[in-house]
Parts: sequence; C-alpha cells; structure tokens
Amino acid sequence: MPQVMEFKLPDLGEGLTEAEIVRWLVAVGDVVEVDQPVVEVETAKAMVEVPCPYGGVVTARFGEEGTELPVGAPLITVAVGAGSEPEPAVVAESSGSGNVLVGYGTDHSRPARRKRVARPGAMAAAAVAAPVAAVAAVAAPAQASGPVPVISPLVRKLARDNGVDLRALRGSGPEGLILRADVEAALRAPAPVAAPVAAAPVAAPEGATRIPLKGLRGAVTEKLSRSRREIPEATCWVDADATELMAARAAMNAAAGPKISVLALLARICTAALARYPELNSTVDLTANEIVRLPSVHLGFAAQTERGLVVPVVRDAQSRSPESLSAEFGRLTELARTGKLAPADLTGGTFTLNNYGVFGVDGSTPIINHPEAAMLGVGRIVDKPWVHEGQLAVRKVVQLSLTFDHRVCDGGAAGGFLRYVADCVESPAVLLRSL
Repeated sequence: MPQVMEFKLPDLGEGLTEAEIVRWLVAVGDVVEVDQPVVEVETAKAMVEVPCPYGGVVTARFGEEGTELPVGAPLITVAVGAGSEPEPAVVAESSGSGNVLVGYGTDHSRPARRKRVARPGAMAAAAVAAPVAAVAAVAAPAQASGPVPVISPLVRKLARDNGVDLRALRGSGPEGLILRADVEAALRAPAPVAAPVAAAPVAAPEGATRIPLKGLRGAVTEKLSRSRREIPEATCWVDADATELMAARAAMNAAAGPKISVLALLARICTAALARYPELNSTVDLTANEIVRLPSVHLGFAAQTERGLVVPVVRDAQSRSPESLSAEFGRLTELARTGKLAPADLTGGTFTLNNYGVFGVDGSTPIINHPEAAMLGVGRIVDKPWVHEGQLAVRKVVQLSLTFDHRVCDGGAAGGFLRYVADCVESPAVLLRSL
C-alpha cells in the first residue's frame, strides 16, 4: 500500500516566516522524483523553486497561486511506494535528498548514514500519525526523549549552539511548530508586555489606493523600522575630488582584460578602510551586551529592481581584487534584475555600500541595514568648481556619507574611516600603499 507523505513549506532561512505561491510546477496526479521542484514561491527576499524530498504521485496541493503560506504549512501530499521502491521512507534517515535550500535539504559535507529500510507495518503506522509529530520525530535532537515540533535544522542548530531547550518553547507556527523567531525570542528574553490594542484602519479619502505591506515591501518596512528603533545612528559626510580615481579607472579599462566598475573601486577602498577601522565591520549583541567585531567583510550593495530595493551580498570582499569585485557585482545585479537571487545571496552582510548617485542625487542620510553597524553612501560624480593645486578648476566631485552605529565607535573612528576613503578617492596611490 502506498504511503502518503505530507511535504510542508520548509524554513527558507534568515527568519523568513512565510512565502507566496507564485506558480505550481506540478499538478495532482503528476509523478514526481526526489528533489524535483514542485512550486515556485516568492519570499520577502527572493524567488525560490522548492524541491520535494519525496518521490511518488502528487495526491493534493494546498494553496492557490497568489496565496501566502507560513513556514510549516502543508504544500503537497505525495503517495510513495506505488509501483516503485519507497524512497521517501529513507529520505529523513539517509544522507538526504541531495538538494540544499537555506534551512532545508542535504549537506553533502557531512558523512552519509546508512539507509533504514522501512517495514510495511511501520509505514502503515506512519501514514496515520499526526504530520507535525511525524516530522518532529526525525527532526528532534538526539538528546530529546520525545518528539519536538521543529522542521528546520538551522533552528535546531541555533538552539543547540545557544543552549536553548526546545522542549521548553511554545512554537508560534502551525500546529505549534517552533520557528527561528521563537528561538531568537528566547535568546532575547524580553520582559512581558501587554498585548497592543488593535488600531482602527486609517481613514482614507475616496479613490485612495491601499497597498499591502507584505512580501519585499513588508520586509523592507520591518527591517528599516527595527534599525531606527534599535540603532543610535549618526551621519558624517565629505566632498571628495574623484578626478584621479576616474582617470585611474579609465587607464585600467584601456588595458586588456575585463572592465572594472566605479562601484568595484569604491568597494576595494571600503575594504581597505575597514581593515584600518574594524569597529565599523561589527554588530551589537544585545543579549550578551557586547560588540562583536567580524573577521570577514561580506559587502552588501543596494540594488533597485522592479520588485523594489534588495541588498545582495559579496562574500569575503576583503580578499577580492577590483576585477573580481566588478564581476561579482555584475553577476549579482543580473540575478537581482531577473528575480533569481537565492536567500543566501541576500543575507549575512556586515557592511553596506549604497550608490545612490545612480538616481542623480548628491547626498543622503541612509538607514543602516540592521544588524550591521555602518553604511557608506556615494552620491553622483559630477563636474564642479574646485580648488586644485591653488587654482580654481572644474573637477569631478562626489559626496561621500557614512552612517554609523554610535554604540560601536565614536566620531573619531567614523571620521577617520571616511577621511581615509576620501583620500583614496582623491589619490588612488594612497590605496596602493595599503595593499
């Protein structure tokens, strides 16, 4: 007899708690293989094709296209074992399905375990078990004496690394599912507060348009609001003569090889400045009441897309050349424009470079990308009158602004960082001395 397995929306990482069904890739009655994508969903960060860890016949789909589902909600059910060996019976116990999604799938860097062959009686019993209990039974930590309603291995690892007893938590997800947000809330251990009184909708004049704060717009709203609530930010700025930097770029691009963007040169200057002022490549741990200085620079950069503002992240930017940085910026920008960035491409940043000059503006006081500690803003590079070598001349001038978390450093470090960046922009030879 086939075993019916329920596949739920997995944890897509970084605290994402819901996703919207964009397009079903299978229909009821279709035969699916292990790791075959079955649905395309849109999270607050990216479009993701979700692979199913079971092989068999699709017996049900949950949710129409356009429906928003919470993490842990059922996606599809699959009848396993009809006319083929019941692969799903061993997926949870084997080395995995092979497809890795943030918070879901297989990590082949870990040693494989032996497959367990499910007995017919055991399969029948599992078919009638409660869905969450069935998942939790294989997902619970080894030291647990009973099922714990946790699907995501990232949630279990976060709890284990921080000494949080999952059995003591009450999950906020469907059927009591424990989410990443539940563990983070336990780590913060906030004081109990009274439940807020629901506010009445704001009255709007006839003909007004209401736009739901969900998806990407909702994520941006939450993140920026949290930044303003938690971070005591300050901004300093300076005008710099970028004539020599633009001349150096032109000379580089005149030589053989890939073209180098202005953003890549500014990014390389940023990483050199962060090496001198590492306090700006940090985050604040409110639970431990500590500043955490980070060993690597994962450089985020603001990119405007049709879906809205996204911030892709260039990993280990401090070890990249201008040529490598330029290539990575180009790759991530193209993925952003086509909506194909993975959640991992949009998370883990430690410092953000925001080139708002592309919008034709000179200055800004940007909001820090929480939980980072600083952001460098770059205005347009434009011809302006400038005193150069004692003479009034027309030079290419740019305004640079640094918004920083005043908890991680004082004005001296922030001003030193910004002044070093400006010096490198005005005289690229300054940068060469630090390479």
